[in-house]
Amino acid sequence: MKLELRKVKVKDIVLGDQMKFADGVLTVDVNGLIAALKDDVNVKEIKIDLAKPGDKTRIIPVKDVIEPRVKVEGKGNGFPGVTTPIEQLGSGAVNVLDGAAVVTIGDIVGFQEGVVDMWGEGAKWTPFSKTMNIVVDIIPANGLDPHTHETTVRLAGLKAAELIGYAAKDAVADEVEVFEMGSIFEETEKYPDLPKVVYVEMLISQGLLHDGYIYGVNSQQILPTMIHPNEEIDGAVISGNCVAACDKITTYQHQNNSAILDLYNRHGKDINFLGVILTPELTTLAGKFRTCDYTAKLCKSLGADGVIVSEEGYGNPDSDLLMICKRLESEGIKTVLITDECSGWDGMSQPLADTTPEAVAVVSAGNVSHVVELPPADKVIGNAKAIATLAGGWEGCLSEDGSMKCELNAVIGATSEIGYHNLTVKLY
Repeated sequence: MKLELRKVKVKDIVLGDQMKFADGVLTVDVNGLIAALKDDVNVKEIKIDLAKPGDKTRIIPVKDVIEPRVKVEGKGNGFPGVTTPIEQLGSGAVNVLDGAAVVTIGDIVGFQEGVVDMWGEGAKWTPFSKTMNIVVDIIPANGLDPHTHETTVRLAGLKAAELIGYAAKDAVADEVEVFEMGSIFEETEKYPDLPKVVYVEMLISQGLLHDGYIYGVNSQQILPTMIHPNEEIDGAVISGNCVAACDKITTYQHQNNSAILDLYNRHGKDINFLGVILTPELTTLAGKFRTCDYTAKLCKSLGADGVIVSEEGYGNPDSDLLMICKRLESEGIKTVLITDECSGWDGMSQPLADTTPEAVAVVSAGNVSHVVELPPADKVIGNAKAIATLAGGWEGCLSEDGSMKCELNAVIGATSEIGYHNLTVKLY
């Protein structure tokens, strides 16, 4: 399977009356985009705004971030199974508006949405302070039930990214990244002496608006499933959840999954990267036993020598993470965990809700409880008062001058457990 990501560098974004890309500038057709999104009867109103790196702009409450792209060769444009008919992803060529992002905001349903600051202290903690953001503010029709409300908002964001992506259809790439990998048998024949490594990506699958989606299928409804890594970076996995903003894996981060990209970079050099297993994080004990046992069985059946396991969320999913680790290590499969910590404001509390002696290799993406102080913004896109009801905020954390205190919990992507964030690790 071969996939080309043809990256078109976006130097600036402007609002206009046509959708086009020329000389590094992306022009967004505001009225056309609004009209297209309002085709959904559940959408009452749409507002479009821009937020660029260095602007003293705050975006809140953020639901999702999506990278605008267009498939120029092969099957599967858009998000098959969600915005377009189902087709197999992972092959062909995609033009990517590199440096641009669609950021969705709107009325809160779940309390676990987030904030993005484009400058200052807040910008240090989120990767989306570095992207040029097209902010889509979606106001759903009155009287929708929470799940319909949430579906409406998320579909609008995906459709916006798809429509904006068409601006790059005829653009010439500044950079081309090629991702090519054959079957497990073919790759093992090429690299017989390299250790075989599987990536297990845990997805929030807890209901109550806490679900990831694979080709449009709610991850609650699957057993652990193996996919080709190209499928995820081609748009097969999307965010559909309201998990805490700091470690919510946005659709943009799935499209650019840094764990997959790092493993791909080492494939054929010091490891044989076998593929990706998507594992649902369920809330019931029976569900946890089923998925964790099944995940370990898949890894063993594939002949994995080592497994990287990344979590999404914290607390309840910590148990799944450690249960998978225990099963793999008990089978003699070396296991590395990627998680974050909920260690309290002082960093001294127990970092995970569960533990096991087999967890001997753990990468921390940071402390979700770390408190940051964010200065007043010149411009707020959305509603700054939302911080009081977001996970990581509290009543009174927004000052009269517009400054706020919050935990990293409330900052989108701050402690991403696939490694897509701005934190570093210090060794002592």
